[in-house]
Amino acid sequence: MARLTAKQMNQFFNSPVIVENRPGAGNIIGWTTVARAPADGYTLLTTELSYVIAPGVVAHLPFDARRDFAQIVTIASVPHVMAINPSVPAKNVQEFIAYAKANPGKLNFGSGGLGTNPHMCGELFKSLAGVDLVHVPYKGAAAATQDLLTGQIQMLTSSIPTMLPYIKSGKLRALMVTSDKRSPVLPDVPSAVEVGMPKMVATFWVGLAAPAKTPAAVIARLNQAVVESLSKPDFRKRLADMGMDPIGNTPAQATEFVSKEIDRWAAVAKTAHIQIG
Repeated sequence: MARLTAKQMNQFFNSPVIVENRPGAGNIIGWTTVARAPADGYTLLTTELSYVIAPGVVAHLPFDARRDFAQIVTIASVPHVMAINPSVPAKNVQEFIAYAKANPGKLNFGSGGLGTNPHMCGELFKSLAGVDLVHVPYKGAAAATQDLLTGQIQMLTSSIPTMLPYIKSGKLRALMVTSDKRSPVLPDVPSAVEVGMPKMVATFWVGLAAPAKTPAAVIARLNQAVVESLSKPDFRKRLADMGMDPIGNTPAQATEFVSKEIDRWAAVAKTAHIQIG
């Protein structure tokens, strides 16, 4: 997503926009780098779901996710999909809940690690469904997906692009997409609302932010670059091919959205007693 967006911004500004990976410490190194960068609009942050989960699960972040960043835009979002290994005798969410209640503590759900998106979605499902599932953290979502395919774990909730090939091939069984409507790329899979779990609506989203004191005029110009890019058919097609819905909101709307997401996932972390460090 960062590279696709950067390519569009290259054309808008007629100037190179470079994507630089700053991995480490569960994304904290990259986030902190931008929080401490000059507020001139030349160093931006690609935000996503883990950025709003972190304040609720990491004990001592070296920045404030609200105060130290200026939100520019939410670019696009995609629902998660809950999938199970086909060996589990459940054809839908209600059957899975019933099976889990009949076998408390015997079913495992995976994630890419403590406090990651799949972990938090799994904990949210446990709380809403009232089931006892065992969390198995892995070193990355790819490892969790592989163990779901082999039946070492029974359930995983992850973004649609990650799971789509295995669902299409029949190697995994999709139970629901975590949105209020069905996904065009998984038209036969019911939404969270349809299965009677509206509070399971949770999307993986990608946005853009800048250091907090970046001038409002600069933020507005960057927002314009992304919003105009989202109106282009080729960019929208690329998003659609990944199952992502374009958003392109205002800086004020992006700020409100991020704040609500921080509060929401902090509540999930508190209920599940999740804390790192």
